[in-house]
Amino acid sequence: MDGETRKAEFKTTTGEKLAAALEMPVGHPRAYALFAHCFSCSKDIKAAREIARALRAEGFAVLRFDFTGLGGSQGDFANTNFSSNVSDLVSAADFLRNEYEAPSIVIGHSLGGAAAIVAASHIAEAKGVAVIGAPAEADHVAMQIGEQRAEIEKNGVATVQLAGRPFKIKKQFLDDLADQNVLACASALKKPLLVMHAPLDETVGIENATQIFTAAKHPKSFVSLDTADHLLTNTRDARYAASVLAAWAERYLDTVDAPKNTATDTVATVPAFLGGASAHSVAGEPLAISLSIDGHPMVIDAGADEGGNNLGPNPTRTLEAALAACGAMTMQMYARRKGWNLDGIETQVRRAKSEDAHTPHLLEKKVRLSGHLDDAQRARLLEIGDKCPVHRMLTGGVKVQSQLD
Repeated sequence: MDGETRKAEFKTTTGEKLAAALEMPVGHPRAYALFAHCFSCSKDIKAAREIARALRAEGFAVLRFDFTGLGGSQGDFANTNFSSNVSDLVSAADFLRNEYEAPSIVIGHSLGGAAAIVAASHIAEAKGVAVIGAPAEADHVAMQIGEQRAEIEKNGVATVQLAGRPFKIKKQFLDDLADQNVLACASALKKPLLVMHAPLDETVGIENATQIFTAAKHPKSFVSLDTADHLLTNTRDARYAASVLAAWAERYLDTVDAPKNTATDTVATVPAFLGGASAHSVAGEPLAISLSIDGHPMVIDAGADEGGNNLGPNPTRTLEAALAACGAMTMQMYARRKGWNLDGIETQVRRAKSEDAHTPHLLEKKVRLSGHLDDAQRARLLEIGDKCPVHRMLTGGVKVQSQLD
């Protein structure tokens, strides 16, 4: 058991009670996070539930709640709009602050992602914002209304089918959407931003992620969700998103409290990881590892033949990649310093065949250089590539000192 789900409720600024679920890990949480669900969805949609519980397994407490007029929350959906969603998020943060601890991370899915970007500026303690499949502008959601938009504009209200359910939409909803500027809020965010989006998302196109990422200031990160659909209906996609999110968030937290050890019933508190690489197991996956390299997230896994689910490259392939990338970067820096006409580099590194594929005695590296270079320059660049830091580490007899923390 990695924790529990607690029922909760809190009031909005206008007095409606909103239904919530607080995912609490075993032991003291590493941090509290706030999750905003997609348009016309609820806190119990699969993506919200799976991501929140996967983060719980990583030691985060996550509050997911129903926006006004949805799920178990009070209020009339017809009277809500994007601005009220933002207000609901701020009320949720107030609840966490008063009852537990203010949220360090604000997470939003789809339109909830756009709301998270806007709301984060009103949550002083938020140290980072993560969005999943978020539109670059709030009025993107009006596309789901389709032909009935004209009826709403004319009559002031219409009943619209959204995800197979009827919802009453008023003109004030459309007017409020048009008044929002999500990209301006992203530009002024002044908090780390993680943008996750699936290139094949048919509901909110990948160009929205590009616009948000371009508008935002650094530090910012983008992670592709590959073949995931907009609602992350595949559990593996939701858990992958959560593992990346946990690795990314760790860089921006002051302290990281490890989850309670159920075997010894103790809690170990460790300082924030300030540099290098940090690896955490991924809940629900046999071998996958959530990896943070100086705050840059990725996932390492094994192939199906080794008992993994191939969610990312395996560790030895990652080592090969580090050697290839480091050599190429070193050659680029050298050529730039010399003023040589180096247009491009392609480097391939592969283990030579051996009885144990994971402990080879030889790494084969092939380098292709493009540009107006003579033979002496090419030979010198190849030599320089073999002097890169990773190459020196691998050939210099590095020792690893391991200890339990």
